[in-house]
Amino acid sequence: MEERIVSQEAHRDDDYAESSIRPVDFKQYIGQQKVKENLKIFIEAAKLREECLDHVLLYGPPGLGKTTLAMIIANEMQVNIRTTSGPAIEKPGDLAAVLTALEPGDVLFIDEIHRLPRSVEEVLYPAMEDYCIDIIIGKEATARSVRLDLPPFTLVGATTRAGMLSSPLRDRFGVHARLEYYNETELADIVYRSGNLMGVSVEEEAALELARRSRGTPRIANRLLRRVRDFAQVKGSDGINSLLCQDALEKLQVDRLGLDEIDHKLLVNIIEKFRGGPVGIEALAAAIGEEATTLEDVYEPYLMQIGFVVRTPRGRMVTEQVYEYLGMEVPDRG
Repeated sequence: MEERIVSQEAHRDDDYAESSIRPVDFKQYIGQQKVKENLKIFIEAAKLREECLDHVLLYGPPGLGKTTLAMIIANEMQVNIRTTSGPAIEKPGDLAAVLTALEPGDVLFIDEIHRLPRSVEEVLYPAMEDYCIDIIIGKEATARSVRLDLPPFTLVGATTRAGMLSSPLRDRFGVHARLEYYNETELADIVYRSGNLMGVSVEEEAALELARRSRGTPRIANRLLRRVRDFAQVKGSDGINSLLCQDALEKLQVDRLGLDEIDHKLLVNIIEKFRGGPVGIEALAAAIGEEATTLEDVYEPYLMQIGFVVRTPRGRMVTEQVYEYLGMEVPDRG
């Protein structure tokens, strides 16, 4: 699948580009007010008790700042952070190597924690509860279990699929924090801040225009800002104004709701090939040349969020809003 500029998933260059503009404390972190307020209290209480922060589960759609929050937690606790991901830990020995390298009080951040193999998950349980792990030494008749003590640590797990976490793992997190989509004002503030750090001025209307097309996601807002900045620099502009912003976004094929050509292709196919639906996910995937799982995980969530696509027992349907948005006549379904 090609990388879409409006994809909420991370691109190959996102981490490098975002490292220079990533907030380092709660004061710099914009949005997610309830989550921030609660985390501040939990962190302050842990510091007063001179204990590790309880294990934290961050969940919600991609691109909303879970990794950034994990780094801020470590910074606020004044400890180091070690990062890994569920797919990178393939066997219990991989997890044991990570855990035994921790220093007292460290934050261990596991992204995509829902993708941990079950055998690894079982090793994680005693590590989270009792700060110890049991490892098997030897094979078959000579095999024996050895318990290793671990330093106290805080596990911060991040997932976009909280429902895929097993109950035993989910229950071992003392703090659960759901991240929500951002509103336009918050996204415009993020664009202002990022623009200043990038050394480019952004006019108010341009910041709001970028915010409107960012699908409620800071990662997309920053990615669009970087691309619009490219247009501004090549054109010799001192900053980003509304006219330049709209022109650049038109060339990038990102419309006023943040939909790109692939979103339009999906919607038009449902209308023209399947009379607006309902259509099964497999049939729709075949029609636009994508995997069914990609449609469900990448394309559908935002279209459902803005009320353009609904799921029914018989398949996907577009709503009347889509016809109006695309300038098409609503068919008579009677």
